[in-house]
Amino acid sequence: MAVLNTINLIAVRAQLTCATAQNVPSPCISVCRMSKASGWCEGCYRTLDEIAQWSRLDDGTKQTIWGQIEQRLLREI
Repeated sequence: MAVLNTINLIAVRAQLTCATAQNVPSPCISVCRMSKASGWCEGCYRTLDEIAQWSRLDDGTKQTIWGQIEQRLLREI
């Protein structure tokens, strides 16, 4: 049940973020564990590279990553 709540939370945030053009927020929800199976963080569904680079990325690239997160979530449901 907790996994579905996390997926729902991040999915809603992904949809809202993709609709904005500026000040793209981090997808981090302070659940920082990397899945060995997928290679994604179990909280925000980003890769280690995406997490490490986040603060240096422009808003367009951040939105692209949010779109990828949304696609990753769809695979989990």
